[in-house]
Amino acid sequence: MGLAAVILAAGKGTRMKSSLPKVLHRVCGRTMLEHVLLAVQQTGAQKTVLVVGHQGELVAESVRDKTETVYQAEQLGTAHALLQCRQVLKGFDGDILVVCGDTPLLKSQTLLQLQAEHSRCGFAATVLTAVLPDPTGYGRIIRNTTGGIMKIVEQKDATPGELAVTEINTGVYCFKAGGLFEALSEIRPDNAQGEYYLTDIIEYYIARGKPVGAVIAGDASEVTGINDRCQLALVESVLRRRILDRLMMSGVTIVDPASTFIDDTVHIGADSIIYPFTFIEGKSKIGENCVIGPSSRLIDVTLGCRVKVQNSVISESRVEDGCNIGPFAYIRPNCVLEKNAKVGDFVELKNTHLGEGSKVPHLSYVGDAEVGPKTNIGAGTITCNYDGVKKSRTIIGAGAFIGSNTNLVAPVEVGDGAVTGAGSTITRDVPPGALGVARDRQKNIEGWAQRKKATVKE
Repeated sequence: MGLAAVILAAGKGTRMKSSLPKVLHRVCGRTMLEHVLLAVQQTGAQKTVLVVGHQGELVAESVRDKTETVYQAEQLGTAHALLQCRQVLKGFDGDILVVCGDTPLLKSQTLLQLQAEHSRCGFAATVLTAVLPDPTGYGRIIRNTTGGIMKIVEQKDATPGELAVTEINTGVYCFKAGGLFEALSEIRPDNAQGEYYLTDIIEYYIARGKPVGAVIAGDASEVTGINDRCQLALVESVLRRRILDRLMMSGVTIVDPASTFIDDTVHIGADSIIYPFTFIEGKSKIGENCVIGPSSRLIDVTLGCRVKVQNSVISESRVEDGCNIGPFAYIRPNCVLEKNAKVGDFVELKNTHLGEGSKVPHLSYVGDAEVGPKTNIGAGTITCNYDGVKKSRTIIGAGAFIGSNTNLVAPVEVGDGAVTGAGSTITRDVPPGALGVARDRQKNIEGWAQRKKATVKE
């Protein structure tokens, strides 16, 4: 006996009004499909089958080698979708979980509970249900007088009495593999939609004396499906709070969860503090005792311990222990800040390696540069790295001092311990220990201001 899982992801998702397949819309850093697949993987399923239809190649590519893929050429209903798995699950003798690809809040614990109850009771089919205050849009669970399941009725086919039922079908099932596909072949599209409903298999089994069971989800929010952008935002808010709760329980301080946005793929070390209006996205990893925010955005970054980031944006870069960034810094991709480096206010870095203890305190642009340790770059410094055709690198050695308002015209190298005079435009290499000055000699014109005023009065 084993466990297989089928993820149904063939629908068009027309209410999303998007060129992107519905299950590929992102929720807290992962696609809907990735969230569902992760929950399935955590059940220990030996085989996972993905059923795709609309833009199927794009959906299948998004999970690559993590599933086996089958195609539903025509979207004729959920029973028809599951029937497409017949060949790939041929010979499988165990339980089959069936889940929808648009339910990213679903937890692996709930799926394991469903399968455990299914196995313990020897049911042919077990349905995951939920009780909702407003069941609009969902199929209703119709029970008999003893509490057993009689059937599942889709909303468009339900009578007024059936519509009053608040227990709904979540679209999550566990089936015995034996006889499942034979039963699916018997289902007919005798309904308002003209589709092959997977829900009809419940009545089919009951009519033939096969036992059918149900497990009520403890948290009804888990089974929330996404059909439009409003539901996408609702689900994201629930998942975001889950993520923040998990981080806080692990020792991270979130000053205001309502205004903090952290992806499910992010890792943050203990005793770090996240201030409001901060976004931490992608595969970001943040060490211990960091202070991030307020009003900062980190995308696919790696931060060491004791890093401070204030009112700044960092993307696809590595920042080592003890660095201080901001306020209002912009660190673009492919930057490395070694230990105790400082990037201050209104500084932009791009494709730059900043050595240990080096400082770019304010009002500078440093791009395509290699900066050695313990170097100071004065206010208003610009690396002129682009000549309109190609990008060139600037190399600044250890312990150098770049004077304020220096233009470094790449390719150029400033040696260890070298100094550039404030206001210089450096076009040639400055040797180690030398002073590079490139500016006109100052000329004072005596009495000029007084003569200018006299001219204005006239």
